[in-house]
Order: sequence, then C-alpha cells, then structure tokens
Amino acid sequence: MIRLALPIYVELLTAVVAVGVIDLLWVSSLGEAAIAAVTVGTTAEYLAYGLFLAVPTGVTVLAGRRDGHAPLAPVIRTAWLLWAAFSIAVAVPGVLLREPLAALFTDSPSLTADFFLISLGGLPVYFAQTIVDGILKGLGNTRLPMRHALICNALVIVLDPLFIHGLEMGVQGAALATVLARAVTLAIALRSVLRLRDRGRGLVAGEVLRTGLPMSGDFLARALVGMALVEIVAGFGTAQVAGYGIGQKIMLAGVMVFYALRQAAMIRTARSEAVGSPLWLGLGSGAAVAAVLNLAAAPVAGLFTADPEVAVGFLRWMALYLVPFGGLIAVGGVLQASGRGSRLLAATLAGFAVQLPLAYVLSSWLGLTGVWLSMAAGALISLAGALARHAGGPGRARGRAPRSTRTAAGPPCGR
Repeated sequence: MIRLALPIYVELLTAVVAVGVIDLLWVSSLGEAAIAAVTVGTTAEYLAYGLFLAVPTGVTVLAGRRDGHAPLAPVIRTAWLLWAAFSIAVAVPGVLLREPLAALFTDSPSLTADFFLISLGGLPVYFAQTIVDGILKGLGNTRLPMRHALICNALVIVLDPLFIHGLEMGVQGAALATVLARAVTLAIALRSVLRLRDRGRGLVAGEVLRTGLPMSGDFLARALVGMALVEIVAGFGTAQVAGYGIGQKIMLAGVMVFYALRQAAMIRTARSEAVGSPLWLGLGSGAAVAAVLNLAAAPVAGLFTADPEVAVGFLRWMALYLVPFGGLIAVGGVLQASGRGSRLLAATLAGFAVQLPLAYVLSSWLGLTGVWLSMAAGALISLAGALARHAGGPGRARGRAPRSTRTAAGPPCGR
C-alpha cells in the first residue's frame, strides 16, 4: 500500500504546487489584482475538475477490475466519449460566460476574465491527462502519473517567467504557460495508453459514472463546505481569513498523504488485491501528520506572514481533525472501489450536516476555536458513519470487490 501510495503522493503534491503556487509566485509582482485573478481562476478550475472527477475515478476502478480478465477497450472508448461530452459542457459555457463568471468573484473582473479565456478553454487538455493517468493507475502503475506530474511542473517553472514577464502577457501568460505545459505532458503520456492493444466492443458509460459520481459528490461537497467556512471566518476579520488560508495551504501538504492512501486502496481493491487495514493506516498517518504540523506550525507559517498567530492556532487545533479525517479518507478508497461509494458520500454529508450548524453556534461562543472544533466533530461523525457502513464481513474488510464484481472480472490476480 505504501509503495503504491508514495508516487501518488508526489503526483498530487506536485500538481497542487504547479497550479496553486508557481503561477502565484510569478504574478505576485504584477499587483493584487493579478494575484486575485490567478487565485479565482485556479479555484474555478478546481471546481470544474470536481465535476469531471467521476470519469477518471470510474475509469481507474473499472480498468483495475478488468485488467487480465475482460477487454479494456470499452472502458477506454467510454472514457474518451465522456471526456468529449464534459469538455464541451464545461469548457464552452465557461469561456463564453467568462466575464459574468469573473464578476461573481472579484470587483476587478477584467483580469480574471482574461485568465478564464485560456484556463477554462484549456480544460479539455487537463481532463484528458486525468483520463490517461486514471487508466494507468487502474493497471497498477502509479509511477508514470507521478512522472507526468513532475514533467508538467518543470515545464510550468520554465514557461511561466517566459510568458508572464518575457512576452509581457501578464496573467494570461500564466494561464497559457500552464495549458502548454499540460499539452506537452499529455502528448508524452498518450504514448503509454496508445501502446495498449485491446479488442472489445460496446460502451460502459453508465458503469463508469455510477462508480465515479460519489467521488465527484464528495469532492464538490468539500469544496462548498470550505467556502462556507471561509464566510464564517471572514466574520472575524481579514487577518483571520488570511491566517486560515495560510494554515489550509500548509495543511494541504499533509492531507495529500491521506488522498494518496485512498487512491492506493481504491486501486488494490479494484484489482482484488488485499489492502490490509486502511483504517489503521489512515489513523496512524493522521496522527503522524498532526504531530509534524504541530512542530512545524510556527516556523512554516512565519514564512508566509509576519503575524502567524491565527495560522499556528489553526494547525495546532487540527490535530483533533486530522486523525479521524485520515481514517475516513483511507477507508473511502475501499468503499469506492467495492461499489459502496454512495454510502461513503452519505457519511460525508452527514458529517457536514452537523459541522456547519455547529461551526455557526460554537464560533459565537468560542470564536475561531469553535470553527476548528466543528471540523473535528464533522470528521468524527463521517468516520463513524463510514465505518458502520464499511462493516460487512472479513472479505470486505480486506478490500475485496463485491461478489457480483468478482464474478464478472474473474479470479483475483497479482500485479
């Protein structure tokens, strides 16, 4: 599990750095309006990816189930048809409506609309890369997706200063550099998929979407709840929002560990390979990440701001949140790949249903500490719900696919 998860962690962390940090670093000298444009633009891309996430997730699970037992061609063919449909449905309206969309997020929409023109127009390239990586992960290969992410990052580092400052394109240069880096990476990555020689007829669109939609729902629900928490924190002042944002960015490096474990558990479960105990691995990882963040909170937060008090307080209280959250995310990979993703989504939503009202109530009594405590409470409730639904006998505990899936896919195989 850990060997499989390590390349995924590097891939996830690298992707976050490329989009969320490098672009911001190079446009920071252009002023606050440019920083806001890139921040809003990357947030919109994040939400668009949440809409599409069902496709690469479903492809990974179905490719894992079929590998060596049934033709992969129907899965791959379906993936590209869904890619075309989502690209048209998301990218085209985004580009056409870029100006009113930008006006929803910022008081200076012109720069943001310029960024949207290229970033949203380049979404099909981004979506295509996630499909290629999803196929490879389903086949048990997590190293190639990691390599693709590193190549893309290296290209962004080189192209950003060239387009932003060298060609004086400003925020549009940041968007164009990212899209071009992804296009080159995609051209390299496609060779791995084109080597697959597989015959098979038909489509499996319904199966792909049924398998992947709970993951999209989970992703989008977390994004929306995150926005609601920002609104609550904003009631305490701008400095508090800034501190919360800094704390979240620092914590993200640790949280990626959990998502890497989830993908590893999902891949092995789909391939009918034992996953051991993802719960204890997730809980242990949560405790380790919490300990590291507590030790690093003050010095790391001090790199971002001269007044790190809010960020440090957030990171230290997150010890109560990260342990159950780590367990929840790790177990989620087994539930997702074994056809019980909707149950995981229900547990997640139950936690949020408690977390948000609790955040409003506790924040009025305890200030920001009440918001942090509500996050821990929500994670605990979600974990309890996931574990109650996860129980289903020793076969399921080891991460095997449901009987109907195993029958269709054939006997378990080793990688």
